[in-house]
Amino acid sequence: MRRLLSPVAQFALSGLLVVLAVAVVGVLAVRHISRNEALRDAKQVTELAGNAVVAPAIEPGVLDEDPAALAKLDRVVRFYVLRDPVVRVKLWDESGRIVYSDEPRLIGKRFELEPDERELFRRPGVRADVSDLSRPENRFEKGRGPLREVYLGIRGPRGERLLFETYLREGAISAESRRVWRDVIPVVLGVLLALWLVQIPLGWRLSRRLQRAQHQAVTASEHERRRLARDLHDGVVQDLVAVSLTLGATQDHETGSQVRRSIRQLRTLLVELYPDDLHRQGLQGALSDLLAPLQSRGLTTTLDIEPGLDLGRDIEALFYRTAHEALRNVAAHAEATTVAVRVTHDAIEITDDGQGLTPPADDRPHLGLRMLDDLAREHGGALEIRSTPGRGTSILLKL
Repeated sequence: MRRLLSPVAQFALSGLLVVLAVAVVGVLAVRHISRNEALRDAKQVTELAGNAVVAPAIEPGVLDEDPAALAKLDRVVRFYVLRDPVVRVKLWDESGRIVYSDEPRLIGKRFELEPDERELFRRPGVRADVSDLSRPENRFEKGRGPLREVYLGIRGPRGERLLFETYLREGAISAESRRVWRDVIPVVLGVLLALWLVQIPLGWRLSRRLQRAQHQAVTASEHERRRLARDLHDGVVQDLVAVSLTLGATQDHETGSQVRRSIRQLRTLLVELYPDDLHRQGLQGALSDLLAPLQSRGLTTTLDIEPGLDLGRDIEALFYRTAHEALRNVAAHAEATTVAVRVTHDAIEITDDGQGLTPPADDRPHLGLRMLDDLAREHGGALEIRSTPGRGTSILLKL
């Protein structure tokens, strides 16, 4: 179960990280979109007020600063336009003169228009910008907090170009943006969370399938090793035994010795392919047998196995073959004085204090180590080799 949960947990965690990244991007995008939508609404308010309310109410007398015409336009503006979030209205002509404002002290005053404001006299449209309350024409808007100016080009009563300007509270625009943001973000996050939750059972099923496929592959490998061991034992080994007996009868001692040596090597190979002693006496006994020849050669050996281990036949065989190959290298090449084998529920480590591994000439790992690495990968593990010249070698197989 632990081997199954680990990849599933990793899959779930990586999926959660992706969801969080998408959520952050989504939140920023929604915030930007909601802000743009709030500004678009502010422009629509100004367009509606300018074209549908103010433009029809502008009489010729307004442009001539006629008090009656200005009063009539003022009543229309105050009744239909000056509602939250609109706090100020101005009407400009091309010379920069304010022909009307709900602030009467501005009527008739001239101020310098910005280039983009002048552009609206020649090319009708709508434009929004943050108010610069330090400009002279905005001195009466101070104290109202941040404002946003929206400009709209409209037609006067005699066809002249005029500039209609509204000032809207920035707080109201931000509040509208936040409202949209609050309405949309829970939906976005809910969809992402649901997507992540759906992926977890999919990852679980995929992990189970991989585990079953891995178990089937390991079982097939074990069966194949048994078949090879049986065929060698019942075929080639028996034939060589017969040849050895025949050569013994003919007094060909040298050839007979070579054949008997080949038989011993084949029997060693049979044990490697199918270690009967491993299944008969357990991993601890089998590893002790592997260490015994090293002890007889004067090496100090240590075997440390985590108490109460129940690894299963496949993992025991994998650990046994790893130890066998590593200890064979120690005996043949290491010139070590101590060797230690440590076994836990998910790893086996063989450490010696010998001369270290000699790098191969072709920069490829030794054949035996490549085989161990392949075996580790078959079981979903990894082989790690740490070797320092003159300071020994550590071979760690971790599931």
